[in-house]
Amino acid sequence: MSIPRKVLVTGGAGYIGAHTAVELIEAGYEPVIVDNLSKSDRTLLDGIERITGRKVSFFQGDCTDESFLKGVFEWAGPFQAVMHFAAFKSVGESVENPLSYYQNNIDSHVVLLKTMKQFSVTDLIFSSSCTVYGQPDVIPVTEDAPFKRAESPYGATKQMCERILEDAYRGGYRVVSLRYFNPVGAHPTANLGELPIGTPNNLVPYITQTAAGVRPKLTVFGDDYDTPDGSCVRDFIHVVDLAQGHLRAMEYLGTAPPNSYEVFNLGTGEGVSVLQLIKRFIAATGVDVPYSIGPRRSGDVEKTYADPTKANRLLKWKPAFTVEESLQHAWSWEKNIRNIK
Repeated sequence: MSIPRKVLVTGGAGYIGAHTAVELIEAGYEPVIVDNLSKSDRTLLDGIERITGRKVSFFQGDCTDESFLKGVFEWAGPFQAVMHFAAFKSVGESVENPLSYYQNNIDSHVVLLKTMKQFSVTDLIFSSSCTVYGQPDVIPVTEDAPFKRAESPYGATKQMCERILEDAYRGGYRVVSLRYFNPVGAHPTANLGELPIGTPNNLVPYITQTAAGVRPKLTVFGDDYDTPDGSCVRDFIHVVDLAQGHLRAMEYLGTAPPNSYEVFNLGTGEGVSVLQLIKRFIAATGVDVPYSIGPRRSGDVEKTYADPTKANRLLKWKPAFTVEESLQHAWSWEKNIRNIK
């Protein structure tokens, strides 16, 4: 029997990291998760075990802590690659607390790169975001679109982290930055999904919590944008498709030359407005979602969706799930954690 190949997954107790850990295990890898549990708890770690039948290696600590991270590399390595999800990620919260976002997201990034260098780990898949584009001039957005001023401190941290990678990769790294659009949905088993602490920052968990009666209604932030129905337009991609994209990126890096850096959009290529998504949820589940229109939210981009052609071609990756399936899976997960029949 071959020895499982180890992959360090920072932020692996969170929504996207946990789904990626499942896909890694099912593909024959051994994920080692690092998470400080500031934005999550052990629930999703348990979900990984329920789906895969395997207890994942987990170290609780902060990626800004150089001595802690060095200890993980010493005790749990050697690692074939690193997938770096660990970051604060709320647009609205970043507007309210910008300094905490700059400190956490950028410091953890630099400390990780230094530690990888110390332990001769070259391959990094970085969790970037479509927010690096700001409000793009041309839609759908290709990877060649220029960075514009970020609409939020969160988006600015992703721009800065990518700039750091652009400067650092020549020092012996092979890097892929995945600029993904709006992750939604849950594992089809309903054993893993998005589990926000407190008030959700993302749209779909707010929809499912409202549908479950946890919240009285959903507020749509603005209906006066220059879009077909006045609400913001996004590219909603199933979280399992996103996780698969990380595996394809790691396989791509395995054949890449030394000192290489690539960026890829991960999205469906379909723009769906907030109001359309609510209506599609109601149609897909048969459950009503009370909502009202509120003022615009600071930091929101009006309209963006991906051109995923490059990822289709070079990573051999395409989304497998529809928006309706994403919404059905998200609702199944919500019902599971709320014990709703």
